[in-house]
Amino acid sequence: MIDPRARLADGAHEILHRPLTRLEFTRLTKYLDLLLKWQKSQRLVGSTEPGWIVENLLLDSLLFLPVLPFPLRTLLDLGSGAGLPGIPLKIVLNEVQLVLVESRRKRVSFLASVIRELGLEHARVVGRRVEDAMDELEGGFDAVVMRCAGDPGDLLPIASRLVVRPGGVVVASGPPKPRPLPIGDWVTVDAGKGRPVRRFAVFRNS
Repeated sequence: MIDPRARLADGAHEILHRPLTRLEFTRLTKYLDLLLKWQKSQRLVGSTEPGWIVENLLLDSLLFLPVLPFPLRTLLDLGSGAGLPGIPLKIVLNEVQLVLVESRRKRVSFLASVIRELGLEHARVVGRRVEDAMDELEGGFDAVVMRCAGDPGDLLPIASRLVVRPGGVVVASGPPKPRPLPIGDWVTVDAGKGRPVRRFAVFRNS
């Protein structure tokens, strides 16, 4: 059996085209440990198996990177849940300013704990529905990312109001079979050896 932490290092190297730094690896493994610890009392993610979390959550979050704009200064994770994909992206993009939007109270507590225990600077949680925080957030970000359990097309129009500059993007992970989108296009990303192609719904601000 492959050690999950070794798989994390190897998989991240493949996606990033560089090895993780010591700090990045330490933070990602500590984040994994926090997910497993909190999962014992709260259902944050779909499995308690470390290898599954590494493959389907941590490494999958890094697959958003090829679709994000450069330079990236400000990033919003909409409906962040357990901090995915925002926390892994923040770990490898240390200078980016991250806002995690999550309305469920227990998940807000978890996200605040992750930010504190990982020592993430320029990261904060907004514990409200995005519709209720639009006055604070609208037009403030270079990119918005989302992991969508349902149809990403439902959230794209709302999320598009959050990106500010020309070239700013909204990137939502999509279902295995793409559906028609109200705005934006489907983009495929090579997920690496032995993994299916990853599809994202992408809206680019013109």
